[in-house]
Amino acid sequence: MRKLIVFLILLLVLVGILDRVAVAGVEKEIATRATVRYDLDVPPEVTITGIPFLTQAIQGRYQEVKVDVGRINLGGAEVSGVDATLYGVRAPLSDLITNAEQVDIRAERVVGEVVIPEETLNRRAPQGIRIQADEGGLAVSGEITFLGQKVPAKANLKIEMAEGRVKFIPEKVTLGGGIPVPNPERFIAYEIPIGKLPFNLKVTEVTPVADGLRVTAEAADVPLRG
Repeated sequence: MRKLIVFLILLLVLVGILDRVAVAGVEKEIATRATVRYDLDVPPEVTITGIPFLTQAIQGRYQEVKVDVGRINLGGAEVSGVDATLYGVRAPLSDLITNAEQVDIRAERVVGEVVIPEETLNRRAPQGIRIQADEGGLAVSGEITFLGQKVPAKANLKIEMAEGRVKFIPEKVTLGGGIPVPNPERFIAYEIPIGKLPFNLKVTEVTPVADGLRVTAEAADVPLRG
């Protein structure tokens, strides 16, 4: 009986080791495919959730895969990174072992978040304008130049999404200095281009957060093969 218990313990340890070795191999394969497919500068950090992994591998379907792309540049706008969750990733382990180059790795659904940092918001803002972001919204302070005169200005920014870009539209503009400025909003309004997101993600929501702007995006039936 004692020998049987020792054997079972060793077997469990071996299975655990094989489980971790296998998951590391598939994570690396997904990272490599994503890097090539979506032209990333460096391979993303990939984490397959769920234990035991081998059960998912045998079924050829991974319930949830976390992908951290890291800091990237999207159409000239630098973002702090893309955090994506891939649901229902199909990639049979047997096929990956025997014919990895031809396996069609694909996710049923992807949900991702991009954070545009306050630094990027200010770098793109009109000269003399400073943006401050928090959960309550985007606030503007600074100066606008009208007829050679610098006029102190404050405003709130409304966010709108257009094709491939985020638009910032000032509202509740208040001016100081006693200088009348017609349509002062035109001196404050601007936009930031958002280039093509990894994993074919399409923007669904833009929300102000502390020190930046959170962009939420989704996609369905996403290929990962390079």
